[in-house]
Amino acid sequence: MKIQLSDHFTYKKLFRFTLPSIVMMIVTSVYSVVDGLFVSNLVGDMALSAVNIVWPIIMIIGAFGFMLGTGGCAVVARTLGEGKKELANCYFSMIIYTVIILGALLSLLGIIFIEPLVRFAGASDLLIHDSVLYGRILLAGMAAFMLQTTFQSFFIVAERPHMGLVLSLAAGVTNMVLDYVFIRVFGMGVAGAALATILGYVVGGIIPFFYFLSSKRDGLRLVKTKFYGKVLLHSCTNGSSEMMNNVAASIVGMLFNIQLMRVIGEFGVAAFAVMMYVDFIFLGTFFGFSVGSAPVISYHYGAGNHDELKNIFRKSMIITGSVSLAMLCISQVMAGTLCQIFVGYNPELMAMTLHGFRLFALNYVMSGINVYSSAFFTALCNGKISALLSFMRAFLLRGGMVLLLPLILGTDGIWLSVVVAEALGALLSVYFFVTKRKQYHYA
Repeated sequence: MKIQLSDHFTYKKLFRFTLPSIVMMIVTSVYSVVDGLFVSNLVGDMALSAVNIVWPIIMIIGAFGFMLGTGGCAVVARTLGEGKKELANCYFSMIIYTVIILGALLSLLGIIFIEPLVRFAGASDLLIHDSVLYGRILLAGMAAFMLQTTFQSFFIVAERPHMGLVLSLAAGVTNMVLDYVFIRVFGMGVAGAALATILGYVVGGIIPFFYFLSSKRDGLRLVKTKFYGKVLLHSCTNGSSEMMNNVAASIVGMLFNIQLMRVIGEFGVAAFAVMMYVDFIFLGTFFGFSVGSAPVISYHYGAGNHDELKNIFRKSMIITGSVSLAMLCISQVMAGTLCQIFVGYNPELMAMTLHGFRLFALNYVMSGINVYSSAFFTALCNGKISALLSFMRAFLLRGGMVLLLPLILGTDGIWLSVVVAEALGALLSVYFFVTKRKQYHYA
């Protein structure tokens, strides 16, 4: 039976509705993981370090897609909840067309300035060639990447989460197969990894465009529209937390790389890359659930259904807490296996990565509530609180800790900086949950 945004959600129904989004986010996260896996094992640890230097830059540019997707889908879902279907289609169309134009512009600027960007991000002379090559190819596909991240949110608003899942799986398979072909068969190195990723973006970003463009389908679709300046601005401010989260995480990732280059060298960047690849998948679960449940929250908030809002919030908090504990256990039990997959060919690098990962993975106890709190307030169209939570957690706290703790604890301070930052961020999330519950009637 089809699940609709207007339904009453039990645990089973909430899980079924958000599961496609969870899998979709994990599959999307696998893109970079697969690149890292093939590059590390088939090209080498220096190439892995080069790829890790570039990714923060790519995520900063791609963050505009996350901003318009999450912020815009909250506006569109609320408009649907108010019973204004045609207006919702116009808002949706304007946002998608904006993403295309913005993506093309950012691609061009990124390609022009890629060399100084990777230098700023910490690339050494040993890494500069591969970093520039990998970055230029990936930047050419930014419009498709931004469309993919935007459509991931809107498939849920359109009550078609399974369609989003199917396309994400297809994009992931495309990326993985072509990674093997381009790197192993054709020997293209980091260029092959970048090209495979772009073609995956094409599957995940361009096909949905034509799906929503079809005039034969009911529900949310692309239509002739006009420029709604206030709506676009509201979508940007409402989704600014998601953009802030990606930009801040990317900037902090650069700080990590710079600190690791200073304290350890290229090996340290490679070890951190492994942690980030695993982190992409683990956090993908939290992001997927948050993205999947957000349109439901927006719909019932727009409809003024406070009882259902309370029901969804209560169940979401229990699910998030339970998954957080499970993540901690899984990360500790499987730490050796996960690190072995990427850097098992180098005993010294393997030992460093395993030790660092066991410390780093302690953050999963708190990261779930932090991811959910930001998405929750975005869904309520309170972009200010959402942005503040993201800024504090992803930039100020993580950035501050990675600069401070190494002075006290040495290299271990780099790995533990994320743990301390997430703990402080969780306290801030709880504060806003408690103080805003009466205003929005969710508890």
